[in-house]
Parts: sequence; C-alpha cells; structure tokens
Amino acid sequence: MNKSKKALAKILVIIIAVLLFLLVWQIAAWSMDSQILLPGVHHVLARLFDLFSNEDFFDNIISTVSRAFQSFMIVIVFATILGTLSGRYRLLNWFFTPVLTVLKTTPVMSVILLAFIWFKTGTVPVFSAFLMGFPIMYMMMEGAVEHLEEEMNQMCHLYNFTPVQKIRYYIIPTLSKSFSLGAKQTLSMVWKVVVAAEVLTIPKFGVGSKMQFAQIQLETSEVLAWTLIAILLSAIGDLVFYAVEDSIIFIVKKIKEKKAE
Repeated sequence: MNKSKKALAKILVIIIAVLLFLLVWQIAAWSMDSQILLPGVHHVLARLFDLFSNEDFFDNIISTVSRAFQSFMIVIVFATILGTLSGRYRLLNWFFTPVLTVLKTTPVMSVILLAFIWFKTGTVPVFSAFLMGFPIMYMMMEGAVEHLEEEMNQMCHLYNFTPVQKIRYYIIPTLSKSFSLGAKQTLSMVWKVVVAAEVLTIPKFGVGSKMQFAQIQLETSEVLAWTLIAILLSAIGDLVFYAVEDSIIFIVKKIKEKKAE
C-alpha cells in the first residue's frame, strides 16, 4: 500500500471513529432525556456556534493560548538546559532527583491550589503547567544525554571523529529525537493543566473560566461546547508543532544538499 492510500485509509478510519462516537453520544442523550445530564450532539454544536458571536470569545481563546504558549516555552528552555546538564554531570543529577520526585508525585490539583494562594489568577495556569510539564522534558533530555555518555566515546574513537563532527553527526541528531518527543508530550500536558487551572482559579478570560461559569449555571451544553474548543485548540497546537518540526527538517535537509553539491 503506497503512502497516499495509507493516508486515505487513515482519514477514513478517523472519520468512522468520530461518527461512531457521535452516534453513541446521541443515543445516550436520547436514553437519558435530560439536557442537564447529557445534551444531544445538535444542542452542543448549536451552542458552540453561538459562542463564536460572543464579544469576549476571542479574548478567552487568546488568553488560554497565550498562557499555554508561555508555559510551554519556559518549560522547553529550562528543562532542556537543566536536563542536558544533569545527564552530563552526576552531581547535578543527584541534586535534582528529590525535586523531580516531588513534582512527579504531587497531584495537579494541589499544585493549582497552592499556586492560587501565591499568585494572581492569570499567573496560576502558567506556573502550574510549568511545574507539571517540567519533569517530562527534563527526564527526556537527561535520559538522552546519559545514553550518549555510555556509547559516544567508543563510537567516536572508532571513526576518529573531531569534537565538531561528534556534535554535528552524533550528539545533535540523537538528542533532537528525544527533544522532539519530550516537547510533544510536554505540549499535551501544558494544555490540560492550563485549562484545569483556569477552571479552578477563574481568571477574567480563559476557556476554563467559561467552563466553570457554565457549570455553575448548569449549562451542560455550553460546558461541552467549551470542552470541544479546548480539544480543537490542543489539536491545532499539535498541528502547528508538527508543521514547525517538518519545516526545520526540510530546511536542514536543503542546507545539507547544497553543501554536498
């Protein structure tokens, strides 16, 4: 099966899965016969389109996206640097071990509630998402560097690599795979924590804030509509990440081809 057929088959399977999910949802809504417990698909979609006409709709979207982006970038910078250094220097690794243990085992709700005491409502989602996303990226880079340390010297001596060649042909390509995987997992975590923190702290603008207001008023269809928006934002974020990643790979490939000519 060629790539085009595989892509088409994948799209068809996804469409069928979505349609089956919507069918089960609608049947469940009919059986419950309650707009508060579970509104039908058409009610949620109608409410979703109504939200687009709200004056503060884009303010809420922009606020949530901004918090997620800020937290993601902070995690990427600090976790990549500290994780790489910890993989290289054992003492630093030991120093961060208890910190990582605490961050990995602390419930997300506890982090959000404590941050709510310490910071303003708009800062809480950024701080909470940073603490929850940091261990993912840190451990990914730390493990990648530790793996390099075990095999790098033997390979480089075997092929008589210079320090520059070692970095260019072995270290960067190897670490880039772990960096990409860690960044993808971190991005997914950041979206979830940011929205959860907005639900609990209710900043002026935010997708999570609107979910909470709708829940208080027992507007289940609106809660589900904002949930769909949060899912779409996460999916769009993933697509943007993949697009940037593919663009970088394409540019690097073109540079190598020009140098080879």
